[in-house]
Amino acid sequence: MPNAKLTDSQRNSNLCTHTGATKEVSYGEHVCPECVAQGDTWVSLRICMTCGHVGCCDSSKNRHARAHYESTHHPIIKTIEPGPDWAWCYPDDTYLK
Repeated sequence: MPNAKLTDSQRNSNLCTHTGATKEVSYGEHVCPECVAQGDTWVSLRICMTCGHVGCCDSSKNRHARAHYESTHHPIIKTIEPGPDWAWCYPDDTYLK
């Protein structure tokens, strides 16, 4: 299973005070399980850096990653798309690059 973790730069960012709530997380298939269950599609995927929940991004109509944050208050997500390697802190409303 693939793993995701914050980079040293992201973990040590002075833009976010929530990196202590993160850990290395694993995920299975490269899908949004909630969209799959609904028979729907998504644009991009994000992973919760607290528990490993995978959800679709805010550009997707279902916004499952944001819904997960709103129900759990797990503060940081990270892209699991090939290429860019950024994270997002919801409470601080900032990118961690």
